[in-house]
Amino acid sequence: MHKRKLRLKFLGCLVGTAIGDALGARREGRGMSRSEDVVSLAEKLEQLIYTDDTHMTIGIAESLIESKGFNGEHMAQTFIKNYEAEPWRGYGPGPPRIFGMIKSGEAWYSAANRLYRGGSFGNGSAMRVAPVGLLYSRNLEKLRRIAYQSSSITHSHELGKEEAALQACAVALALNTPSDEEIDKETFLSRLQNFIQDRLYKEKVAQIRELLGEQDKAKVVAVLGNGMEAPRSVPTAIYCFLRQPQSYKDTVIYAISLGGDTDTIAAMAGAISGAYRGIEAVPSEWRAKLENREYIEALAENLATSVNNVNVE
Repeated sequence: MHKRKLRLKFLGCLVGTAIGDALGARREGRGMSRSEDVVSLAEKLEQLIYTDDTHMTIGIAESLIESKGFNGEHMAQTFIKNYEAEPWRGYGPGPPRIFGMIKSGEAWYSAANRLYRGGSFGNGSAMRVAPVGLLYSRNLEKLRRIAYQSSSITHSHELGKEEAALQACAVALALNTPSDEEIDKETFLSRLQNFIQDRLYKEKVAQIRELLGEQDKAKVVAVLGNGMEAPRSVPTAIYCFLRQPQSYKDTVIYAISLGGDTDTIAAMAGAISGAYRGIEAVPSEWRAKLENREYIEALAENLATSVNNVNVE
């Protein structure tokens, strides 16, 4: 892919994550809403303030760039540094406790298991994994391994690691599809189905296929979910993208309109859509309102450059 187009897709993915997160944060925990109400909300907001979803995405991008690839200790320490600088971003109770354990000497790869027996399978590792999907899109097996390792810092349950890999794979597939080519939904879902190793997620992908074109939001939520658990949010984000892959705006609005964990689902859906359509598909009026936008864009630029400096094959 031409370097300029690749750069625009990296920008679209990271900015798309942050905007989905920031818009969704204003509806988090609420019920379903009309799409026009989400549009009205976006128009009224003077600034788009992102949450821990984007904050940790930034941390993954920073670590991958600085370490020229994955370094678990460096990534964990980056998470800790960023959290201590801005602890008000909306972090759940788990990550700060894990960060404290790592600061006290626990290894980055074992702290999460010590806190949660069997590990957590919340959606916290998928919400932040987009940079992994971008950097390792050329090699899905390496992408899987890095997604698992990055997840293990806070979400070490098999479902938690698999959700991160699933989201990263969706970002990679979107990135590798030229933005001027129509997404083949059947092929996209088949490639996800072949990539996934867990039976539950295979079933979820099959349900995505069955629901495409479904007009009843209540049915979509009942089948795919809109919660904080990975199996009830990552497939939903992928579904939101595939409903209207040609429109970043419609993807994010629909994700938020489903209610529930709106910031994370919209962040993940926005990441996939942005990776496919590129930064120019993200409404300029939304981009103008995003806090810290220039830094997020600089990270995306550096990450795009890093593809040539990191062993991603």
